[in-house]
Amino acid sequence: LGAFALHMESLLRPKFHNPKTAGIVCVVIVVLVSMMAASLIVSFFAAVSSILGSLVSIILIYLGIAARDMVDHSSAVYNELKTGSIEGARSEVAMICGRDADNLSDTEVVKATVESVGENSVDGAIAPILFAFIGGPVGLWGYKAVSTLDSMFGYKNEKYLQFGWASAKLDDILNFIPARIAGLMIVMSTGLVGGNSRQSYRIFMRDRKKHTSPNSAHGEAAMAGAIGIQLGGPSSYGGMVSDKPLIGDSLTNPIPEHILLANALLILSVILTTAIMVVII
Repeated sequence: LGAFALHMESLLRPKFHNPKTAGIVCVVIVVLVSMMAASLIVSFFAAVSSILGSLVSIILIYLGIAARDMVDHSSAVYNELKTGSIEGARSEVAMICGRDADNLSDTEVVKATVESVGENSVDGAIAPILFAFIGGPVGLWGYKAVSTLDSMFGYKNEKYLQFGWASAKLDDILNFIPARIAGLMIVMSTGLVGGNSRQSYRIFMRDRKKHTSPNSAHGEAAMAGAIGIQLGGPSSYGGMVSDKPLIGDSLTNPIPEHILLANALLILSVILTTAIMVVII
């Protein structure tokens, strides 16, 4: 998807005087091709056998949900911290977040990891599940195409402010409901791990809109409240310091075990969301 999006960008930019128009056309093409590809793959195997078609659908849905991948990456950060390798932890956390990790302290590494797990609970797990229930693998991979386009082009810089406008706006629209569901699922999961669900809900409601994106802070806020740590604050991106709003209350100092708790909340949120969707259907 990423390679195809970059190829379409190089083809479309010269053909349109207005980069915003080129970006809109790019979104339409990449999303439609992604959905058509998923549909054709399932249809091909379903023509051979309905059981085979169902198995291929399951595989495509499994590949589109990144909860396990997020847990693996964040667990790698935890393992490096527990062995005392701060350099290794910085290297691992740089794989899952966009901030400069070279000078992060132990506690900052933990906070960056928890933030990433909280934010990715939406576009990496809960949203794909919801779109899979709405439209099967076709719906899921249509969403994944939009999410990929946003991660590649949704930047407010000179190059992508116009071209990436459609990608960013469509991603905001598609994640609007899933982000709020993800926050509530984390709140519900907090009680299952023996945490303070009331505190998680309070921070979720108070801090979920403390972000330039309408959706990014929902998972982070619920998770910060569940764990009892404060996220946000000054962060460096490409050498430029960004003073992000503070999310949560500093009730305890971030420790490596908070990464494992964040992972548990992510997995439980996935299970709860899936269970609720199954009951609804």
